[in-house]
Amino acid sequence: MTESISKTDASQSSKIDFINISEKRVGLFVTCLVNAMRPSIGFASITLLEQAGCAVEVPEAQSCCGQPAFNSGDDEGTRQIAYQTIEQFEGFDYVVVPSGSCAAMIKKNFIEVFKDQPEWLARAQHLADITHELLSFLVDVCDFTPEGIALDGSYTYHDSCSGYRSLGVYEQPRKMLAKVTGLSHKPLNGHSECCGFGGTFCVKYSDISNEIVAEKTENVLATEAEYLLGGDMGCLMNMAGKLNRDGHQTIKALHTAEVLAGMTAQIVGVKNAGK
Repeated sequence: MTESISKTDASQSSKIDFINISEKRVGLFVTCLVNAMRPSIGFASITLLEQAGCAVEVPEAQSCCGQPAFNSGDDEGTRQIAYQTIEQFEGFDYVVVPSGSCAAMIKKNFIEVFKDQPEWLARAQHLADITHELLSFLVDVCDFTPEGIALDGSYTYHDSCSGYRSLGVYEQPRKMLAKVTGLSHKPLNGHSECCGFGGTFCVKYSDISNEIVAEKTENVLATEAEYLLGGDMGCLMNMAGKLNRDGHQTIKALHTAEVLAGMTAQIVGVKNAGK
């Protein structure tokens, strides 16, 4: 009896190992803003990655990507953050980030702060090589197509600076959104122009930031779309805040992942959204 159980267990173990090998082992870098302001984006990311055949893990000891320190000229502070990020994520097949801004920080700027530390530079380069922005990862790496998602209405799309310019994220979200039943696209004038957030920029230069986002939201309202979508929580928070302050509460700002994961109804309360 014991021998029989052992053989069965071994057979099951081999099957499990085969399945795990075929899966993409993904470490999800949640980002500070998602964790603090919009956890639903993190849950939507996990849902989509699992649908795309990935085994997802969320390291608990992760923290900021280090961008505020880096943009403020604090290279040593950036390195201290980068040490922890590298140690937490370098063992995964892929690192996926639901933010072009944070993904670009890991892919581009970690290498810069370690240019005089060969061992850490090599580790930073490895992390850069396996790091992807969520929406591009789903399309370019996983060849993912959402199925069974419906949302009646129209959307306009803001392409964040980092995702668009640094990582080439443009067609990928639109390709997936085209598969959402009932959803139509209304092009945004200046779709790739900065929204004025810029992380610490909006704090240091608040007056300039406000003028930039005012122009952006004017273009958003001109589309008469019902949803403002994007791939970066910082941009969405900035634009949604400006719209709200100016009394425009009809248009709803959502991360593209939330729509693709079928979470629109539970987030904004509309009845015509779901699977």
